Amino acid sequence: MPIDRIYTRVVGTGSALPPKAVTNDELARELALRGVQTSDEWIRSRTGICQRYIAKNMTTLDLALAASRQALQRAGLAAADIDLIIVATTTPDGVFPSMACRLQAALGIKGCAAFDVQAVCAGYVYAMSVADGLVRTGGYKRALVVGAEVLSRLLDWNDRSTCVLFGDGAGAVVIEASSEEGILAHRMHADGNFGVETLACDARIEGNAVVGRGFISMNGQQVFKLAVSSLTESFNEVCGMAGIAPSDVDVWVPHQANIRIIEMIAHKLGLSKEKTVVTVNLHGNTSAASVPLALDYAVATGRIARGNTVMLQGVGAGMAWGSVLLRW
Repeated sequence: MPIDRIYTRVVGTGSALPPKAVTNDELARELALRGVQTSDEWIRSRTGICQRYIAKNMTTLDLALAASRQALQRAGLAAADIDLIIVATTTPDGVFPSMACRLQAALGIKGCAAFDVQAVCAGYVYAMSVADGLVRTGGYKRALVVGAEVLSRLLDWNDRSTCVLFGDGAGAVVIEASSEEGILAHRMHADGNFGVETLACDARIEGNAVVGRGFISMNGQQVFKLAVSSLTESFNEVCGMAGIAPSDVDVWVPHQANIRIIEMIAHKLGLSKEKTVVTVNLHGNTSAASVPLALDYAVATGRIARGNTVMLQGVGAGMAWGSVLLRW
């Protein structure tokens, strides 16, 4: 097909979570043993989180592989049909090789392009944007785009302001070249001026040791304000790029960090609860896995139907944010 007629469509989604959910009550009891006081009411009222999944004896690759296999199965494809793999992650199983190359090997694929994207909680929408651009060149036919995280590795369990927020998991999407409209528009942004002081895990490996602070630190109030303003603006921007009104969006899949952030953005955009996908209560904040997990949940529960216009949005440390608008 001519290059200017190439679109990309989602043809399969998948997800993976550790076997056991940890409820707020269970987490509160564990933290109390460390002298950290919290409760289900404290967590739920401030964040909307009711539970999260914590990986025990599981790697980022374990989760990414399970989600990818499910997405491939639902797409009716074999691993060998994939010619591009992009993994969004903040918690790779090692400095290198990339998680994408590790996933490629685990899937038994040889020779296709494979690389990681690191934009923390915005990572998945960044990865989808990159995959769409590469497929539209005509150089690639099918891409496996994965968000996978084991955020529990980076949590200071003595810091109540962060340790109750995050969870582990993975989501995967297969997109392929099509003559039919799929991804309509996308846009990525970042502002490095809101860097280490806002949200960070500011550490590196040097001389076989961790240098810096290997735990997540966060200025919660600033993150809240930046998340609300950036995603509200990005939603309107990408709708404008596609030539549609914000009210034309049928399903909104935002980053699942905090129910208050989601509700504030929905209020500003005039989006109803019926249009908004919420999984933060089930998964907590899973960073780059957040959006694909929520997308797969929406597909599995019948929230998304053929022909729906769907907005995916992510925002995270950097600060980085972005949106992907697509026709299902």
